[in-house]
Amino acid sequence: FLQFVFHTYTTGFTLVNGNGTAKSEKYSVQQKQVFLGLGAVSYAACIGALPVFFMNRYILKSPLTQLVVRKLLHAPLLGLMSAFTVAVVRSPEFENGVEVMDRNGKVVGISKKAGEKAVRETALSRAALFGTAFFLPSVLMYFVERVNFAKTPRALASTRMMMITAVLAGMLPVSLSIFPQCGEIKRADLEPEILSSTEETEFFYNRGI
Repeated sequence: FLQFVFHTYTTGFTLVNGNGTAKSEKYSVQQKQVFLGLGAVSYAACIGALPVFFMNRYILKSPLTQLVVRKLLHAPLLGLMSAFTVAVVRSPEFENGVEVMDRNGKVVGISKKAGEKAVRETALSRAALFGTAFFLPSVLMYFVERVNFAKTPRALASTRMMMITAVLAGMLPVSLSIFPQCGEIKRADLEPEILSSTEETEFFYNRGI
């Protein structure tokens, strides 16, 4: 349930802050993206909970299994599923293309390659944000437990929450600045029909968040 709530929030954020250029022939973009988002959220939540389910179902209680499943596997899996939900809910952007502008802000065409680049960069930044925000605190908590800094379960939970909050707050501006909001794409990477209508050498697009 918590996995579902988390991915629902991040997917909704992605839906609101994507590039609004793409047009669907059969459905409105938002309607199609909502359906895709619901499927992606359900899939991501199930995949995220699967390791813990198997560990509890088959009574895998060894220290190594506990370490891998509860502390090491969770973070990269969450980062991967976060990138997956971004790619799915914003798939109309690389299927139909996004607006490409010249240096003066004039729209010169709609490019699928620019849409693919925008979605890929956003997915990578989202994976870096949540993967790091949950992996680094797990590593730090290992040392906290070793030195017995927090002696009670409540103190351990509070310490872990503070570490996650601190790392998330630090990683948020980093993930947003990995790729520029106004992305640039080379002339050689654009479709021939766009190049035939302009002599510009620099082109830009809105990456979304």
